[in-house]
Amino acid sequence: MKFSSLDLAPEIQQALDACGYSQMTPVQEQAIVPARRGKNLLANAQTGTGKTAAFTLPILQQMHDRPQPTEPGLPRALILTPTRELAEQLAETIKRYAQFLPLKVTAMYGGVNMDSQQKKLKAGVDILISTPGRLLEHVTQCNVNLARIEFVVLDEADRMLDMGFIADVNSLLQQTPEKRQTLMFSATISPTVNELAKQLMSRHEVIRVAKQNVTADTVEHVVYPVEEKRKADLFAELINKYNWFQVLVFTSTKAQADSLLTDLKIDGIKGVVCHGDKTQGSRRRALADFKAGKVQVLVATEVAARGLDIQGLEHVVNYNLPYLAEDYVHRIGRTGRAGAKGQAISFVSREEERALDDIERLIGSRIKRIYMPGYEVGSRDGLRKHLGKKAHSPRTNKASRTKIISNKKGVAKAAGKKAKKK
Repeated sequence: MKFSSLDLAPEIQQALDACGYSQMTPVQEQAIVPARRGKNLLANAQTGTGKTAAFTLPILQQMHDRPQPTEPGLPRALILTPTRELAEQLAETIKRYAQFLPLKVTAMYGGVNMDSQQKKLKAGVDILISTPGRLLEHVTQCNVNLARIEFVVLDEADRMLDMGFIADVNSLLQQTPEKRQTLMFSATISPTVNELAKQLMSRHEVIRVAKQNVTADTVEHVVYPVEEKRKADLFAELINKYNWFQVLVFTSTKAQADSLLTDLKIDGIKGVVCHGDKTQGSRRRALADFKAGKVQVLVATEVAARGLDIQGLEHVVNYNLPYLAEDYVHRIGRTGRAGAKGQAISFVSREEERALDDIERLIGSRIKRIYMPGYEVGSRDGLRKHLGKKAHSPRTNKASRTKIISNKKGVAKAAGKKAKKK
């Protein structure tokens, strides 16, 4: 089904054409029409399925049909989201959809100075995207009034529940009119999410476009069994062997992320890091450099697992498996988006075998194992040893490795490798 069949306002259709969008995704087909009619919705949609357009386009159309002047501190639409990264990404995307409409779109989140946000609110905002905590601060300081909110969106509702934001969300929504339209989007619909929907919405419709926790069919999953201490070596070798230009890699802790970034620099691989200890400005620059192709690797912790929209990202690496199997789905949702092909690569040590079992049960299939010569692990349940071949000796001296420096065009250049200092 094409967007042109929706008879959207010319300004909205023009923006979709400028973005190169013509065909709707399943969640867009099911959600846009009832949402445009003012229905309350609870939508189960995996990340990367086009859900931002599914809730934004109906809101833009209704705001276009009922135009109102932009007023200081009185937004018409409120979109609540759990993380700073997702708030920023949503604002960037929604601004593209509204680029030909006389609407102001602003994102607010913690970690940055409130003064500049206060000025934007006083100047007037039509669509406000915010994390719950920061919005509560602005409400307390009387910088914003939610009394004229017509539309509320809870994006990543399950994540907000997991992160303990629901008390803040309830507090904020109590200050909005009862006759608002509410749209909830969640990657998973648990009993808790269902209960929240009943509390916040009346006579809502439920939309399901994918089985719970199912990963995109366009993503290939592979596992490399490897000892924990050899993961950095294996990662560098795979980047060189397959000439990966752009890789998003997830670690479980900030210390692991920093350590991996150090190893990558020693290997001559350009990388940046994104985790909670970095300032918002630093994280924004890291993501911008990665998107622009200035660096080859973005190392991130769980803070970046949702909300990152990187066009054409082909490879996501789980340097460490996540603590929760559900987070595997959110991590690898950065690739294989909107029908494009992607690959999810996981490094699994002996200690992570149980986590791998949990992930395989969740996604309903066994993940293909690839045994890299020189990185074998001993035989244990869940990870078969490399059969029929004698194990190679681990390479402990990085001086023996040839460094391959790749550029985006796939040009490779060999250079000497200095030994890593211990």
